[in-house]
Amino acid sequence: MIVVSEEIQQAQRDRRGIVALETTLVAHGFPSGEGVAVGRASEQAVREGGAVPATVGVLDGEIRVGLTKEELGRFDATARKLGPRDLAVAVVQGALGATTVGGTLVVCAAVGIRFMATGGLGGVHRGWPTPPDVSADLQALAQTQVLVVSSGVKSLLDVAATSELLETLGVPVLGWRTDSLPLFYAALGGPPVSARVESAGEAAQIAHAHWELGRGGLLLGRPPDVSLDDIEPLIEQALVAAEAEGVHGQAVTPFVLTYLHRESGGRTLAANRDLIVGNARLAGEIAAG
Repeated sequence: MIVVSEEIQQAQRDRRGIVALETTLVAHGFPSGEGVAVGRASEQAVREGGAVPATVGVLDGEIRVGLTKEELGRFDATARKLGPRDLAVAVVQGALGATTVGGTLVVCAAVGIRFMATGGLGGVHRGWPTPPDVSADLQALAQTQVLVVSSGVKSLLDVAATSELLETLGVPVLGWRTDSLPLFYAALGGPPVSARVESAGEAAQIAHAHWELGRGGLLLGRPPDVSLDDIEPLIEQALVAAEAEGVHGQAVTPFVLTYLHRESGGRTLAANRDLIVGNARLAGEIAAG
């Protein structure tokens, strides 16, 4: 059911660092055609960091770990979004499936990958418990021995509530040279992290010590290189628009992203691309250490 590319298998034999990458951001996080370019740039950034990229997705009845250029190019808006609950169904039904953070973490656990990079982690939706929507990413992270590098949690979520739930689940929330969890597009203003990390080597040491204690995943929040401090009002407008148009569930994130990219004049699109690639490079450095 799981097919691991020869490059990833060789990297495991050589004990090289490997960084998992999701495919939902490729298929649904950017305008048509741009996601694949971001996915390829993320893979290159992992290599520049000194590790091997392992992009994960479901193709032709198989979970693939490590995709060719042609395989990555198949992930477009027609792909199903696959969380932890959806992987087996997509495999049996032969669906094209793009893995979320949670779905990718399940595959990481199955094949022994310890590091992952993404844009933002899923979490507690604004207005909880109405709707009672909490991303499966959080439970998957708590249960999986993987360090995830992201720019905090997705911008449309309740960051403070997500941080509290991560504490309840026992997930360390580390800050990359910052004392607060980044707010995805904005570098400052988030809740305090559980510890500040100054180097890739220190992050790797903390992760391995955490796993030696039999614990699960860790989150490392890396602030965006360019902080967009005026985006919060647009996010609120986008969520109101989604509600007015009856957009719910997994469709909310792509709707909000499209709204933000349009109304910000493309600033959020450029920031999203840059932070994803930057997170991949940092994850490569940590995995290679």
